[in-house]
Amino acid sequence: MSLFSGRRARAAALLAAAVLVASGCAKSEDTAASPAPGGSEAQQQVVKTPSGPTGAGCTIAQQGAAKFDLKTAVVGFSQSEKEANPFRIAETQSIKDEAAELGIANLKVTNAQSQFSKQISDVQQLIAQGAQLLVIAPLNSDGWEPVLQQAAAKKVPIITIDRKINAKHCTDYLTFIGSDFVEQGKRAADQMIKALDGRGKVAILLGAPGNNVTTERTQGFKDQIAAKAPDIEITFEQTGEFAREKGQQVTEQLIQSNPDIDGIYAENDEMALGAVTALKGAGKKAGDIKIVSIDGTRGAVQGIVDGWIYGVVESNPRFGALAFETAQKFIDGESIPEKVIIADREYDESNAKDSLSQAY
Repeated sequence: MSLFSGRRARAAALLAAAVLVASGCAKSEDTAASPAPGGSEAQQQVVKTPSGPTGAGCTIAQQGAAKFDLKTAVVGFSQSEKEANPFRIAETQSIKDEAAELGIANLKVTNAQSQFSKQISDVQQLIAQGAQLLVIAPLNSDGWEPVLQQAAAKKVPIITIDRKINAKHCTDYLTFIGSDFVEQGKRAADQMIKALDGRGKVAILLGAPGNNVTTERTQGFKDQIAAKAPDIEITFEQTGEFAREKGQQVTEQLIQSNPDIDGIYAENDEMALGAVTALKGAGKKAGDIKIVSIDGTRGAVQGIVDGWIYGVVESNPRFGALAFETAQKFIDGESIPEKVIIADREYDESNAKDSLSQAY
Protein backbone atom coordinates (compact mmCIF):
# COMPACT_ATOMS: atom_id res chain seq x y z
CA MET A 1 0.00 0.00 0.00
CA SER A 2 1.25 3.47 -0.79
CA LEU A 3 2.62 5.66 1.98
CA PHE A 4 0.17 8.32 0.85
CA SER A 5 -3.49 7.51 1.41
CA GLY A 6 -6.72 9.26 2.35
CA ARG A 7 -6.45 13.01 1.83
CA ARG A 8 -2.89 12.53 0.58
CA ALA A 9 -4.31 10.72 -2.44
CA ARG A 10 -5.73 14.05 -3.60
CA ALA A 11 -2.34 15.73 -3.18
CA ALA A 12 -0.76 12.91 -5.16
CA ALA A 13 -3.32 13.32 -7.92
CA LEU A 14 -2.70 17.06 -8.09
CA LEU A 15 1.03 16.51 -8.33
CA ALA A 16 0.68 13.81 -10.97
CA ALA A 17 -1.74 15.87 -13.03
CA ALA A 18 0.43 18.97 -13.05
CA VAL A 19 3.82 18.79 -14.75
CA LEU A 20 6.36 20.02 -12.24
CA VAL A 21 8.03 23.27 -13.21
CA ALA A 22 11.74 23.12 -13.94
CA SER A 23 12.10 26.73 -15.02
CA GLY A 24 10.59 30.03 -13.96
CA CYS A 25 8.50 30.21 -17.12
CA ALA A 26 5.07 29.74 -15.59
CA LYS A 27 2.70 32.70 -15.71
CA SER A 28 -0.15 33.62 -13.43
CA GLU A 29 -2.76 32.69 -16.02
CA ASP A 30 -1.27 29.21 -16.16
CA THR A 31 -1.96 28.31 -12.54
CA ALA A 32 -4.19 25.53 -11.38
CA ALA A 33 -7.55 26.59 -10.03
CA SER A 34 -7.49 28.08 -6.55
CA PRO A 35 -8.55 25.67 -3.82
CA ALA A 36 -12.19 25.87 -2.77
CA PRO A 37 -12.95 27.84 0.38
CA GLY A 38 -13.17 25.99 3.67
CA GLY A 39 -11.68 22.77 5.00
CA SER A 40 -8.12 21.48 5.19
CA GLU A 41 -7.91 20.89 1.45
CA ALA A 42 -8.28 24.63 0.88
CA GLN A 43 -4.94 25.11 2.62
CA GLN A 44 -2.93 22.63 0.56
CA GLN A 45 -0.43 23.83 -1.98
CA VAL A 46 -1.27 23.37 -5.65
CA VAL A 47 1.45 22.96 -8.25
CA LYS A 48 1.54 25.55 -10.99
CA THR A 49 1.05 24.30 -14.53
CA PRO A 50 4.03 25.29 -16.69
CA SER A 51 3.65 27.30 -19.90
CA GLY A 52 6.93 26.11 -21.42
CA PRO A 53 9.39 23.18 -21.48
CA THR A 54 10.15 21.59 -18.13
CA GLY A 55 13.76 20.67 -18.90
CA ALA A 56 15.81 17.80 -17.47
CA GLY A 57 14.92 16.27 -14.12
CA CYS A 58 16.87 14.32 -11.53
CA THR A 59 16.38 10.67 -10.55
CA ILE A 60 17.59 8.64 -7.61
CA ALA A 61 19.83 6.71 -10.01
CA GLN A 62 21.44 9.93 -11.23
CA GLN A 63 22.15 11.06 -7.67
CA GLY A 64 23.47 7.64 -6.79
CA ALA A 65 21.37 7.54 -3.62
CA ALA A 66 20.10 4.31 -2.14
CA LYS A 67 16.36 3.74 -1.89
CA PHE A 68 14.91 4.08 1.58
CA ASP A 69 11.58 3.88 3.37
CA LEU A 70 10.34 7.31 4.48
CA LYS A 71 8.50 5.77 7.44
CA THR A 72 11.69 4.41 8.99
CA ALA A 73 14.26 6.84 7.56
CA VAL A 74 15.94 9.61 9.52
CA VAL A 75 14.54 12.81 8.00
CA GLY A 76 16.04 16.17 8.91
CA PHE A 77 14.20 19.49 8.71
CA SER A 78 16.20 22.68 9.14
CA GLN A 79 14.19 25.81 9.91
CA SER A 80 16.05 29.07 9.38
CA GLU A 81 14.30 31.76 11.38
CA LYS A 82 12.90 32.34 14.84
CA GLU A 83 9.33 31.17 14.97
CA ALA A 84 7.90 34.54 15.92
CA ASN A 85 6.83 34.91 12.29
CA PRO A 86 3.50 33.21 11.43
CA PHE A 87 4.98 32.02 8.13
CA ARG A 88 7.70 30.06 9.94
CA ILE A 89 5.28 28.71 12.53
CA ALA A 90 2.94 27.41 9.82
CA GLU A 91 5.84 26.06 7.76
CA THR A 92 7.36 24.02 10.59
CA GLN A 93 3.97 22.79 11.76
CA SER A 94 3.12 21.65 8.24
CA ILE A 95 6.28 19.53 8.10
CA LYS A 96 5.62 18.04 11.54
CA ASP A 97 1.94 17.37 10.86
CA GLU A 98 2.58 15.67 7.54
CA ALA A 99 5.36 13.53 8.97
CA ALA A 100 3.03 12.42 11.76
CA GLU A 101 0.22 11.63 9.36
CA LEU A 102 2.51 9.59 7.13
CA GLY A 103 4.00 7.69 10.06
CA ILE A 104 7.51 9.11 9.63
CA ALA A 105 8.92 8.19 13.01
CA ASN A 106 12.39 9.73 12.85
CA LEU A 107 11.84 13.38 11.97
CA LYS A 108 14.53 15.61 13.48
CA VAL A 109 13.77 19.36 13.52
CA THR A 110 16.27 22.16 14.13
CA ASN A 111 15.89 25.94 14.22
CA ALA A 112 18.79 28.25 13.39
CA GLN A 113 17.20 31.22 15.20
CA SER A 114 18.03 33.47 12.22
CA GLN A 115 21.77 32.73 12.48
CA PHE A 116 23.25 31.39 9.26
CA SER A 117 26.33 29.87 10.92
CA LYS A 118 24.01 27.95 13.24
CA GLN A 119 21.94 26.69 10.33
CA ILE A 120 25.07 25.32 8.64
CA SER A 121 26.10 23.53 11.84
CA ASP A 122 22.51 22.33 12.39
CA VAL A 123 22.41 20.63 9.00
CA GLN A 124 25.89 19.20 9.41
CA GLN A 125 24.74 17.67 12.70
CA LEU A 126 21.66 16.22 11.00
CA ILE A 127 23.93 14.55 8.43
CA ALA A 128 26.15 13.23 11.24
CA GLN A 129 23.02 11.79 12.89
CA GLY A 130 22.34 9.72 9.79
CA ALA A 131 19.76 11.80 7.93
CA GLN A 132 18.70 10.07 4.70
CA LEU A 133 16.65 13.05 3.50
CA LEU A 134 17.10 16.76 4.24
CA VAL A 135 14.38 19.37 3.92
CA ILE A 136 15.89 22.84 4.35
CA ALA A 137 14.33 26.29 4.59
CA PRO A 138 17.52 28.27 3.86
CA LEU A 139 18.25 31.55 5.60
CA ASN A 140 20.64 32.65 2.83
CA SER A 141 21.07 31.52 -0.75
CA ASP A 142 24.89 31.42 -0.70
CA GLY A 143 27.43 29.81 1.60
CA TRP A 144 26.13 26.24 1.57
CA GLU A 145 29.26 24.56 0.17
CA PRO A 146 30.29 22.72 3.40
CA VAL A 147 26.84 21.18 3.76
CA LEU A 148 26.52 20.31 0.08
CA GLN A 149 29.87 18.55 0.08
CA GLN A 150 29.00 16.45 3.11
CA ALA A 151 25.53 15.61 1.81
CA ALA A 152 26.90 14.65 -1.62
CA ALA A 153 29.53 12.39 -0.05
CA LYS A 154 26.78 10.46 1.74
CA LYS A 155 24.30 10.66 -1.16
CA VAL A 156 21.70 12.50 0.92
CA PRO A 157 19.06 14.22 -1.23
CA ILE A 158 18.26 17.83 -0.31
CA ILE A 159 14.90 19.53 -0.86
CA THR A 160 14.89 23.28 -0.25
CA ILE A 161 11.62 25.04 0.50
CA ASP A 162 10.54 28.69 0.24
CA ARG A 163 14.07 29.93 -0.57
CA LYS A 164 16.62 28.71 -3.08
CA ILE A 165 20.28 27.91 -2.63
CA ASN A 166 22.77 28.86 -5.32
CA ALA A 167 24.03 25.43 -6.27
CA LYS A 168 23.82 22.81 -9.00
CA HIS A 169 20.62 20.86 -9.49
CA CYS A 170 20.91 17.10 -9.02
CA THR A 171 24.62 17.31 -8.18
CA ASP A 172 24.17 19.44 -5.05
CA TYR A 173 20.45 19.35 -4.29
CA LEU A 174 17.33 17.62 -5.54
CA THR A 175 14.81 20.41 -6.00
CA PHE A 176 13.43 23.73 -4.77
CA ILE A 177 9.75 23.91 -3.81
CA GLY A 178 8.25 27.36 -3.50
CA SER A 179 6.57 30.33 -5.07
CA ASP A 180 7.44 32.34 -8.16
CA PHE A 181 8.81 35.36 -6.29
CA VAL A 182 9.18 37.57 -9.36
CA GLU A 183 5.54 36.90 -10.16
CA GLN A 184 4.59 37.72 -6.57
CA GLY A 185 6.30 41.09 -6.93
CA LYS A 186 4.47 41.76 -10.19
CA ARG A 187 1.11 40.89 -8.65
CA ALA A 188 1.84 43.16 -5.68
CA ALA A 189 2.67 45.93 -8.16
CA ASP A 190 -0.65 45.38 -9.92
CA GLN A 191 -2.42 45.80 -6.60
CA MET A 192 -0.47 49.00 -5.89
CA ILE A 193 -1.24 50.39 -9.34
CA LYS A 194 -4.93 49.78 -8.73
CA ALA A 195 -4.78 51.27 -5.22
CA LEU A 196 -3.13 54.49 -6.46
CA ASP A 197 -4.90 54.72 -9.83
CA GLY A 198 -1.48 54.52 -11.48
CA ARG A 199 0.00 57.66 -9.91
CA GLY A 200 1.90 58.50 -6.72
CA LYS A 201 4.98 57.98 -4.57
CA VAL A 202 5.77 54.53 -3.19
CA ALA A 203 8.19 53.21 -0.59
CA ILE A 204 9.56 49.65 -0.51
CA LEU A 205 10.22 47.84 2.74
CA LEU A 206 12.81 45.38 1.48
CA GLY A 207 13.20 41.89 2.90
CA ALA A 208 16.40 40.57 4.43
CA PRO A 209 19.45 40.78 2.13
CA GLY A 210 21.31 37.73 0.90
CA ASN A 211 18.46 35.58 -0.38
CA ASN A 212 16.58 35.19 -3.64
CA VAL A 213 13.17 36.06 -2.16
CA THR A 214 14.10 39.69 -1.50
CA THR A 215 15.89 40.08 -4.83
CA GLU A 216 13.09 38.59 -6.91
CA ARG A 217 10.17 40.24 -5.12
CA THR A 218 11.91 43.59 -5.62
CA GLN A 219 12.67 42.86 -9.27
CA GLY A 220 9.12 41.82 -10.07
CA PHE A 221 7.59 44.86 -8.39
CA LYS A 222 9.92 47.38 -10.02
CA ASP A 223 9.65 45.81 -13.48
CA GLN A 224 5.85 45.83 -13.35
CA ILE A 225 5.67 49.43 -12.12
CA ALA A 226 8.05 50.55 -14.86
CA ALA A 227 6.09 48.72 -17.53
CA LYS A 228 2.55 49.57 -16.45
CA ALA A 229 2.63 52.71 -14.31
CA PRO A 230 5.40 55.17 -15.20
CA ASP A 231 3.64 57.83 -13.10
CA ILE A 232 4.31 55.86 -9.94
CA GLU A 233 7.66 56.87 -8.46
CA ILE A 234 9.60 54.68 -6.03
CA THR A 235 11.12 57.25 -3.69
CA PHE A 236 12.29 55.19 -0.71
CA GLU A 237 13.85 51.74 -0.19
CA GLN A 238 15.18 50.27 3.03
CA THR A 239 15.40 46.81 4.49
CA GLY A 240 12.98 45.84 7.21
CA GLU A 241 14.64 42.41 7.40
CA PHE A 242 11.28 40.61 7.15
CA ALA A 243 10.64 41.60 10.83
CA ARG A 244 7.67 43.43 12.32
CA GLU A 245 9.72 45.58 14.70
CA LYS A 246 12.14 46.61 11.96
CA GLY A 247 9.25 47.34 9.60
CA GLN A 248 7.79 49.66 12.22
CA GLN A 249 11.12 51.43 12.77
CA VAL A 250 11.74 51.93 9.06
CA THR A 251 8.21 53.23 8.50
CA GLU A 252 8.62 55.71 11.36
CA GLN A 253 11.73 57.02 9.59
CA LEU A 254 9.87 57.01 6.28
CA ILE A 255 7.05 59.18 7.61
CA GLN A 256 9.58 61.74 8.80
CA SER A 257 11.70 61.81 5.63
CA ASN A 258 8.91 61.30 3.07
CA PRO A 259 5.71 62.75 4.54
CA ASP A 260 4.05 62.81 1.11
CA ILE A 261 4.33 59.04 0.53
CA ASP A 262 1.21 57.48 -1.02
CA GLY A 263 1.92 53.77 -0.83
CA ILE A 264 4.09 51.18 0.92
CA TYR A 265 5.09 47.88 -0.63
CA ALA A 266 6.16 45.54 2.16
CA GLU A 267 7.91 42.39 0.98
CA ASN A 268 6.28 40.37 3.76
CA ASP A 269 3.28 40.74 6.05
CA GLU A 270 5.27 41.15 9.24
CA MET A 271 6.84 44.35 7.92
CA ALA A 272 3.43 45.50 6.69
CA LEU A 273 1.95 45.03 10.16
CA GLY A 274 4.89 46.94 11.62
CA ALA A 275 4.15 49.71 9.14
CA VAL A 276 0.51 49.78 10.29
CA THR A 277 1.66 50.26 13.90
CA ALA A 278 3.90 53.14 12.81
CA LEU A 279 1.10 54.79 10.84
CA LYS A 280 -1.29 54.52 13.77
CA GLY A 281 1.35 56.04 16.04
CA ALA A 282 1.75 58.94 13.64
CA GLY A 283 -1.97 59.67 13.75
CA LYS A 284 -2.71 58.39 10.25
CA LYS A 285 -6.10 56.96 9.39
CA ALA A 286 -6.79 53.60 7.78
CA GLY A 287 -6.34 53.93 4.03
CA ASP A 288 -4.37 57.21 4.13
CA ILE A 289 -1.34 55.31 2.84
CA LYS A 290 -2.00 52.24 0.72
CA ILE A 291 -0.13 49.14 1.90
CA VAL A 292 0.41 46.06 -0.25
CA SER A 293 2.31 43.06 1.08
CA ILE A 294 3.14 39.40 0.49
CA ASP A 295 2.52 36.30 2.64
CA GLY A 296 -1.14 35.84 3.59
CA THR A 297 -0.93 35.75 7.37
CA ARG A 298 -4.15 36.05 9.33
CA GLY A 299 -2.99 39.35 10.83
CA ALA A 300 -2.46 40.89 7.40
CA VAL A 301 -5.76 39.60 6.02
CA GLN A 302 -7.46 41.05 9.09
CA GLY A 303 -5.63 44.28 8.23
CA ILE A 304 -7.49 44.31 4.91
CA VAL A 305 -10.80 43.80 6.71
CA ASP A 306 -9.93 46.70 9.03
CA GLY A 307 -8.94 48.96 6.13
CA TRP A 308 -5.25 49.38 6.99
CA ILE A 309 -3.89 47.09 4.28
CA TYR A 310 -5.06 47.31 0.68
CA GLY A 311 -4.07 43.87 -0.59
CA VAL A 312 -1.93 40.81 0.05
CA VAL A 313 -0.37 38.27 -2.32
CA GLU A 314 -0.21 34.87 -0.66
CA SER A 315 3.00 32.91 -0.19
CA ASN A 316 1.77 29.51 0.99
CA PRO A 317 3.97 28.05 3.79
CA ARG A 318 2.29 24.65 4.01
CA PHE A 319 5.10 22.63 2.43
CA GLY A 320 4.63 19.33 4.27
CA ALA A 321 2.42 17.44 1.83
CA LEU A 322 4.24 18.52 -1.31
CA ALA A 323 7.73 18.09 0.15
CA PHE A 324 7.12 14.50 1.24
CA GLU A 325 5.14 13.66 -1.89
CA THR A 326 8.09 14.89 -3.99
CA ALA A 327 10.51 12.88 -1.85
CA GLN A 328 8.43 9.72 -2.31
CA LYS A 329 8.33 10.18 -6.07
CA PHE A 330 12.12 10.53 -6.06
CA ILE A 331 12.50 7.35 -4.01
CA ASP A 332 10.17 5.57 -6.43
CA GLY A 333 12.46 6.46 -9.34
CA GLU A 334 10.55 9.36 -10.87
CA SER A 335 12.36 12.34 -12.36
CA ILE A 336 12.21 15.49 -10.22
CA PRO A 337 12.75 18.94 -11.79
CA GLU A 338 14.94 21.75 -10.54
CA LYS A 339 11.94 23.78 -9.36
CA VAL A 340 8.46 22.88 -8.20
CA ILE A 341 6.51 26.13 -8.39
CA ILE A 342 3.27 26.49 -6.45
CA ALA A 343 0.19 28.63 -7.10
CA ASP A 344 -0.63 31.40 -4.62
CA ARG A 345 -3.94 33.20 -4.14
CA GLU A 346 -4.53 36.90 -3.44
CA TYR A 347 -6.51 38.73 -0.78
CA ASP A 348 -8.26 42.08 -1.10
CA GLU A 349 -11.38 43.74 0.22
CA SER A 350 -13.58 41.50 -1.94
CA ASN A 351 -12.55 38.23 -0.23
CA ALA A 352 -10.58 39.05 2.92
CA LYS A 353 -13.42 38.66 5.43
CA ASP A 354 -14.58 35.32 4.02
CA SER A 355 -10.98 34.04 3.71
CA LEU A 356 -9.76 34.73 7.25
CA SER A 357 -10.15 31.08 8.26
CA GLN A 358 -7.84 30.01 5.42
CA ALA A 359 -5.04 32.44 6.31
CA TYR A 360 -2.32 31.26 8.69
